[in-house]
Amino acid sequence: MGAIVNSVAYRSGKRVGDVALDQISDAISVPGTFVWLGLHEPDLPLLRKVQQEFGLHDLAVEDALDAHQRPKLETYGDSIFIVLNTAQLVNDEVVVGETHLFVGPNYVVSVRHGVSSSYAPVRERCESDARAMANGPGYVLYALMDFVVDHYMPIVTRLEDGFEQLEQGIFRDEFDRAAIEHLYHIKRQVLRLRNAVYPIEEICGQLIRLHEDLVPRELRAYFRDIEDHASRLVRTLDVVREMLTTAVQVNLALVTVGQNEVVKRLAGWGAILAIPTVVFSLYGMNFNFMPELKFHYAYPTVIGVTALACGGLWRKLHKSGWI
Repeated sequence: MGAIVNSVAYRSGKRVGDVALDQISDAISVPGTFVWLGLHEPDLPLLRKVQQEFGLHDLAVEDALDAHQRPKLETYGDSIFIVLNTAQLVNDEVVVGETHLFVGPNYVVSVRHGVSSSYAPVRERCESDARAMANGPGYVLYALMDFVVDHYMPIVTRLEDGFEQLEQGIFRDEFDRAAIEHLYHIKRQVLRLRNAVYPIEEICGQLIRLHEDLVPRELRAYFRDIEDHASRLVRTLDVVREMLTTAVQVNLALVTVGQNEVVKRLAGWGAILAIPTVVFSLYGMNFNFMPELKFHYAYPTVIGVTALACGGLWRKLHKSGWI
């Protein structure tokens, strides 16, 4: 069952008072008045009632009922419908929720789904600045979007810290499966957060360029500030993602180099052992006539020559770095 968190009317930037759901249509008919309605996971009957009071578009209401929308901005007549992804860290996992915003000339309806911080601090901040609130629903929209974007930064910082803790252990020539799995986990969180942040740049751009009725000139700088914050977050996430990919590749390259060194050493010792193997295998064959069989010093001579050959080959391989 959905719940109405707050329903408040404002006039000339000042709070007029709470408004019952059935009285909203009357309240917004008063010139200079707008209503800010906050909902948390509303059900269909409640949304239909809200639609009736504000005159919301059917498609926007249908999207608001479904909590699996991509971030976007849709225009319906003189009103807009915005979907934002909210994010929080829960047990080192980036959990994404949604906030749907209906904004018109005389109303703002915020609908929260899933993981999302309460917007009570946003309302307190707006109500403390009557001059800014005199700009109408556009300022409330800015305050809500700014609140969502500000909550991304601690998550980005946490992901960066997690990578830095793993970074030192990655640059070894030993394969660490747990570290690689952790890196992949962080990369997945980075991509999830980036998908939430990236569309905000385009949403702010559309609000500044195409919706002068809802975003007056005085507010454009505020939305450019959100756009800038989102852009910097995206760039930071891209850098972290690139570093994660590079770290995995470097670790695998170091492991491969280490394995090659082992193979080189084994091959070098195999070459050295091949000399006595060939020499002594000759003496294991049943020949009646061998030139050195009658020579008194044949045995030590063969051993000495074999040792010298092995030593010479070892020296050559050691000099070339194979052993």
